Amino acid sequence: MAVKNGDRFSTATRIRLLGEQTAARVYRSQTRRQARRSRLTGRAAFLALVVCSLVVALAYPIRSYVSQQGEIEEQERRAAEAAQRVEELRDEKARLQDPAYVRRLAREHLHYLLPGETGFTVNDPGAADRPRADQGTAERPWYDNLWDGVDNADRH
Repeated sequence: MAVKNGDRFSTATRIRLLGEQTAARVYRSQTRRQARRSRLTGRAAFLALVVCSLVVALAYPIRSYVSQQGEIEEQERRAAEAAQRVEELRDEKARLQDPAYVRRLAREHLHYLLPGETGFTVNDPGAADRPRADQGTAERPWYDNLWDGVDNADRH
């Protein structure tokens, strides 16, 4: 860069020289950075390829693991419910060993009467006005009603 003798110490000349020097430094650093970037681009692409391959390779096993954990929790819940039901049935079995309990059930559900007792049937005049739970039984065949009665007896 040629500097005229008279302009050597002028402020404008100094600023211009500083600007040119700074621009040259920036250009050199950008050139070096671009050279570094071009070397890292291949590495970055390989790293991205490896990461994507790992994600794809591990996606199915992780999904299977999570779904199996959910199934295990569901089976544990079912096992706990079954254990509770078994306890309830054991309690019911123990109660059915008591003759007084069986007698009470027979009286409630089968309208059982002991010898010497008199049974009564009470007609309710307002019963015709109240809606019945089994309105559809009249339209069904008799054997369906009989079968439902057997099923209901098994449940109680």
